[in-house]
Amino acid sequence: MTHELTLMAVHAHPDDEVMGTGGLLARCAAEGIRTVLVTCTNGEQGDGPGGVKPGEPGHDAAEVAGRRLAERRESAELLDVAHLELLGYRDSGMDGWSANDHPEAFANIPLDESAGRLTALMERYRPQVVVTYDENGGYGHPDHIQAHRIAMAAAERSGVPDKLYYTAIPREGVRQMIQTLRDSGVDIGFDPPEDFGTPDELITSMLDVSAHTEAKRKALQAHASQAENIFLLRMPEEVQQAAFSFEAFVRRFSRVEAPDKEDDLFAGLR
Repeated sequence: MTHELTLMAVHAHPDDEVMGTGGLLARCAAEGIRTVLVTCTNGEQGDGPGGVKPGEPGHDAAEVAGRRLAERRESAELLDVAHLELLGYRDSGMDGWSANDHPEAFANIPLDESAGRLTALMERYRPQVVVTYDENGGYGHPDHIQAHRIAMAAAERSGVPDKLYYTAIPREGVRQMIQTLRDSGVDIGFDPPEDFGTPDELITSMLDVSAHTEAKRKALQAHASQAENIFLLRMPEEVQQAAFSFEAFVRRFSRVEAPDKEDDLFAGLR
């Protein structure tokens, strides 16, 4: 039986879908490819109203989760995502936070359980292409690392995806962008470590998503409760335009013949 082309993006928190895959989701939808967004946690460890942080007076985890999930729905509509799936685990918080120790935190859930639920979703939707994070979760966040683990386990158990990719931030591109901003007198308040991003030689896939930059920017703005943590929203408009125009990926495996360097994650599948 032939199945319609389907993309599944596996993310850790509400708002993660935009930066690395927002353009991909919108582009696939525009091309008639069915899109499925799986979010693993409710985002309880995000900022509360007024920017109140977890552990501070007035931070209500349930209220934060409700708001962030509502923002995710708005973001998904802007990106024209066809199917939203929520695993609903508790946000583990950043590495080193006390929330890491909560027994119900996503990072502490037995892999068999969480991967089993994702396996069932892969078997239901039959995605030819799955996108998630690399082994370090991009930057070491426990939930991103766990999302990587369950995506890899579910892909193996189900045998469904033909291709699997990691989201990537080109290391040299980030350095150049930050240097250009500094030369222009703009301080973004973010100084990436030397090993931030993916070495350019490892990137296999660069996607032109410039036709969807406005949708991507609006989707990011939809996550207004976390705006303080989204440094790109503080950038000049032309910088946002440039940053949102391309998305990079590292192909982890492919069961179909695909070029070494590609500009379409569905290359070999159409």
